[in-house]
Amino acid sequence: GLGRLLEACRYALLNGGKRIRPTLVYAGGRAIEPGIDDELLDAPACAMELIHVYSLVHDDLPAMDDDDLRRGKPSCHKAFDEATAILVGDGLQARAFELLASAPGIDAETRVAMVQDLARASGCEGMVGGQAIDIAATDRRISLEALARMHGLKTGALIRAAIGLGGLAAGAGAAQRSALDEFGRCIGLAFQVVDDILDVEESTATLGKTGGKDGEANKSTYVTLLGLDAARAQASALLTDAENALADFGDSADPLRALAAFIVQRRH
Repeated sequence: GLGRLLEACRYALLNGGKRIRPTLVYAGGRAIEPGIDDELLDAPACAMELIHVYSLVHDDLPAMDDDDLRRGKPSCHKAFDEATAILVGDGLQARAFELLASAPGIDAETRVAMVQDLARASGCEGMVGGQAIDIAATDRRISLEALARMHGLKTGALIRAAIGLGGLAAGAGAAQRSALDEFGRCIGLAFQVVDDILDVEESTATLGKTGGKDGEANKSTYVTLLGLDAARAQASALLTDAENALADFGDSADPLRALAAFIVQRRH
């Protein structure tokens, strides 16, 4: 019943995780307005995490990536059941837009812009589209360009949206939003390059999800296309590009810079 569904929602949401996307919302907002009240960023930050967790719950389903482990614990469909996990994803996604539409302290025009940006980043032109390309690319060698495009949608779109929502909430101008978006594009790709490296290098215990799955699934990754050393160099180059995108920002963008470094240097 409803009680079990809500329990499963809490299980998926509160089951650890790095919280990178909501943190990017706060950092994006502070880059524009250092003294911004956190309460103005709470709704977009929560909305980002709701969308991210919904995507993980659905990604782990047998019809998708078929993974039994998430954040070091049984994935949602294993802890509960498949039907419940599908409903959890549906419910979390809807709640994300409900939160944005009623975000306190933010004018209606900005709220609509936030809903539009997150919807685009989540849907067929963003994360869901990237997932569809990923499924179609299994057992096929794809080019580096095609891989970058896929991950720009599957992983990058939400990361860009997170920073953008923070900027919107803080009243960023067009040039500032463009700079934040370029920063997000670079670290979104860097995030995936590092993910591919860690899938090869790190154990399941460290990752909290099944290590070595990409190789077993016969997927093209940055490591299979470039090799480990060149993949590391690519991550480093993307970090430099991300830092350059923030060249016109002062100390207020230091949290974004620190997050970019964390994304490239993390071990899980």
